[in-house]
Amino acid sequence: MVIPVHDVNPVRGTPWVTYALIAANVLVFLTMPGTAGSVAGGDLARLCHLQAFMDHYAAVPRELIHGSLPRLVPTGEIGIGPHGPGCVVRPPSYDKSPPLSVFTAMFLHGGWLHLLGNMLFLLIFGNNVEDRMGHIRYLLFYVVCGYAAGYGFALFNADSADPLIGASGAIAGVLGAYLVLYPKARVWVLVPFLVFLPLRLPAWLVLGFWFGLQAVYSSGHGVSGTGTVAYTAHVVGFVAGMLLAWPLKPGTPDPPEPPGLLFGRRARPHYSW
Repeated sequence: MVIPVHDVNPVRGTPWVTYALIAANVLVFLTMPGTAGSVAGGDLARLCHLQAFMDHYAAVPRELIHGSLPRLVPTGEIGIGPHGPGCVVRPPSYDKSPPLSVFTAMFLHGGWLHLLGNMLFLLIFGNNVEDRMGHIRYLLFYVVCGYAAGYGFALFNADSADPLIGASGAIAGVLGAYLVLYPKARVWVLVPFLVFLPLRLPAWLVLGFWFGLQAVYSSGHGVSGTGTVAYTAHVVGFVAGMLLAWPLKPGTPDPPEPPGLLFGRRARPHYSW
């Protein structure tokens, strides 16, 4: 797997929406139950608060497809049962909207690695897509891709009660749009080969390789939950982003090609005698 660190594709203006999305994701993560400093108490207290939070705000495929909400949900409290302490469950004290949960789930992440990986891809590739679409249209595009990814995943996992969280589906749409609009742009990546080897590769290769991996992984299993990745959501979001960006392809200028660089190394000059 390659790790992108920078693209050679300048923008004309400040990508305010991309920055705002990154800030919102980080802020929500820092206030989520289970994040260090967000909930007082021991591990069980954090777990109970996190379960209650996820049941309320995460997207659940079974709820999205069948519209059936659970009769009992965790309250965030700890109780003593026949097998010892555990999380208390009661009928929900709130009315959950499954369609709205797809939106709220876009801003939830399961850990620092999940969050930082998503924000890195959004920062590198989102600014150029926003620059081409404009702020408002880009924001709508981001949300639509997130919804397409969420419902697409739910269709393939209609009976799953595992929560679906993360901005990955929406960001996959951004990657698909970037591939359509800027396939020739050069992207600096780190390739793990004994050490991290820096290379400058075309976007079509970097993003095409990423999409291929997601497609392969999703064909094996595509479930969401603790320790799993919703690869199907990535595939659906990526395809949605490509389709939505396709009408903007005509008239999109090619990014500048840095002189004298070839795959991360300075190319040798050729002389004619």
